[in-house]
Formats: sequence, structure tokens, C-alpha cells
Amino acid sequence: MATRLSKAEKKIAYDARLCKLLEEYSQILIVAADNVGSNQLQHIRAGLRDHSIVLMGKNTMMKRSIRLHAERTGNRDLLNLIPLLQGNVGMIFTKGDLKEVSDEVSKHKVAAPARVGLVAPIDVVVPPGNTGLDPSQTSFFQVLNIPTKINKGTVEIITPVELIKKGDRVGSSESALLSKLAIKPFSYGLIVMSVYENGSVYSPEVLDLTEDDIATKFLEAVSRVASLALSIRYPTIAAAPHFFINGYKNVLSFAVATEYSFSQADKVKEYLKDPSKFAAAAAPAAAARAAPVAAAKEEKKEEPAEESDDDMGLSLFD
Repeated sequence: MATRLSKAEKKIAYDARLCKLLEEYSQILIVAADNVGSNQLQHIRAGLRDHSIVLMGKNTMMKRSIRLHAERTGNRDLLNLIPLLQGNVGMIFTKGDLKEVSDEVSKHKVAAPARVGLVAPIDVVVPPGNTGLDPSQTSFFQVLNIPTKINKGTVEIITPVELIKKGDRVGSSESALLSKLAIKPFSYGLIVMSVYENGSVYSPEVLDLTEDDIATKFLEAVSRVASLALSIRYPTIAAAPHFFINGYKNVLSFAVATEYSFSQADKVKEYLKDPSKFAAAAAPAAAARAAPVAAAKEEKKEEPAEESDDDMGLSLFD
């Protein structure tokens, strides 16, 4: 028969396990576990078993173990985890893809009734339609100011009604009505609050960014750097092309206004002396642009001719 560990021995075993995980894993998801039952947690653990470990515990114990482990190993980055351990939270240690792990965690949600006193995580709207309740139950709807009518011996809700707003506490009347309508408006599961990766901490929304999103944000940042550099006349790699182009424009303007010239300015001066050359140079380009358009129009004209015989194709049957 296995001997039961004392409270002190359990703390020592928990500390040893947490420290071992901190050494082996560099990626950790901090998850909120409000209203998550033990059976639901088992299903989540089973879904993550191949590449991740879910560890729950008291915040004070987790903080103490992390602080002492950081001091022993000199890994000060682990201290970034301590401010994240607020409320009913746990940690998921993983070596897998963080996006895939986060998606797997979000799959395991369980529908739950609106119990009295709960703070609503979402707006609760009662849809219109037949409730299946007999007319004696109309008192519930009257208390909550829900418009109803009697249809074929049952109560029918006429219009959708916002019964509970997000952040409000569920009252006894709302809870009783939703129970009678068999509506479970809430769903609970582990919610990823923060991501720890190799000492850095960031929001889980970052995991949803695609390569296109990252490229777009990078280009936006480069554009801002270039704009700032140009406005304060500070040379940067991002602004260098603009500085060169602006410098060329300034030198070209000076060359056009004076007798000074250089090879790149000679052609511009030549066109300015004889503007008709602009038209001559533009003609081939215009013709090249017009050719595909003309070809497309010609194809459109030819298509009906191929199908428009006077005999409407009846000659095929001669």
C-alpha cells in the first residue's frame, strides 16, 4: 500500500517538478482556469499529452519556486513569469508549435448554464420563437420584460431580447428562465493569457499573426523610420533612397536653370528645348499600351461571328 505524502513532502515534490520543467522547456503558456472542472482538465491534458505538460498550483508556491530556481541557476529571465501569475492560472510547458498548442487548448470548451451570481463573460440574448412552455409560465417573461404571445397553447417570444450584458451578474430570474429554456449561454475552458518564450513575454494575439501580417507591419515601420529621418534630415538605410532621389532632383533643377550640365541632365535639357520630342518618345509607349486593348476588342468582335450562322447551326444536321 502506497504511503501518503505529508504536506511538506508534497511541496518539495511540486517544487522539484516545477524546477525540472523550467529547465527542460523554454516555451510556456500562462492560462486562466476559471470555472474549469477536473474532468475537463483531464481532457485538455490528454489532448496535449504528446508535446505539452499542464501544471496547476497555488500562485504563492509557483512564484516561490520560480524565484528560488532563478537565483540558483542565474536565469533571471524566469522572473518575467512571476507578474503573470495572478488569479486562477496555470502553466502549459510545451516544445510544440505555440499556435497549434493554443488552438488545441481553445478546442476544449464546455457549455455551462448561467448560475446565479456568475459574472457574464458575454452578452446573453434570448432568441425569438416558440419556447414550448405552457401559458402558466408567462410570469417569468413578464418579470424580465420579455414580449410574448400565446401560440397553439404555448408561450412564444416575439423579438430577440438581450437578457444579460457582459460583466453583469446573473440574477435568479435570468438563471431560472434560461434553465427552463434549456439554454447554456456560457462556455468555459483554459484561456491563454500570456506567452513566455526564451525569456520574452508577449500577448497571445501575436500567435495569430501570419507572414503577410508581419511583412505589412515591417513595411509600415520602415515607412515611419524613413519619414522621421527625412523630416529631421538624419541619414538611415530606410531613408537613403529618398535622400539620393531628392539630391538628384536638386542637382537636376540647378542644371536646368543654369549652364552647368552633366550626362543625366543633358537629355532632360534636350527635351525641354524641343517639347515635340516628348510626343515622339511617348508614341511608342502609348502604342504598346493600346495594342492589348485593341486585340481584346478584336477578339470580342470575332467571337459572336463564329457562332452566328443564318441557319442557327441547323446545317449540322443536314
